[in-house]
Amino acid sequence: MTAAGCGDQDAFHELVARTHPAVFRLAVAIVRNLADAEDVTQETYLAAFRTAAGFRGESTALTWLLRICRRQAWRTVSRRRESVADVPSLESLAQAAGWGTEDPERCANRAEDRAQLQLALQSLSTEHREVLLLRDLQGLHGDQVAALLGLPLPAMKSRLHRARLSLAAALRQKGYHA
Repeated sequence: MTAAGCGDQDAFHELVARTHPAVFRLAVAIVRNLADAEDVTQETYLAAFRTAAGFRGESTALTWLLRICRRQAWRTVSRRRESVADVPSLESLAQAAGWGTEDPERCANRAEDRAQLQLALQSLSTEHREVLLLRDLQGLHGDQVAALLGLPLPAMKSRLHRARLSLAAALRQKGYHA
């Protein structure tokens, strides 16, 4: 990252090639639209290139880029004035997910049809897709996800739990049962 921060365009292109899939996945998870996600990804790298000299190395380059991407994506969402859906109670999520009768994680693992899983993910709120993507798909540590989302670790864990229950409920509605 230091070479990219010093204006080395080849180093920056290498950074983009290495991180593009993760940045694009996060953008899609937040904005829910491929065209907007492409714009967000481009804006992310433009902002990163302009501010690369200020990168202090307090996090990995990927975490830094994901933080920029997240800000860009939420700006896009707020411009579209996406309405916030009512947040269901934890109890109703647990019931819809079949909590107590089947393991929601096992239900999600058994969903072999990728298209159905993608549809279930798209039915989640943006906040839930975002935390699932960062923690379960990107494999970031809990403290990294919490910092990236600007949440205390317990709040991030609570959001992740709700997101997993919501995903299990969405899969169950589509006919997947453990």
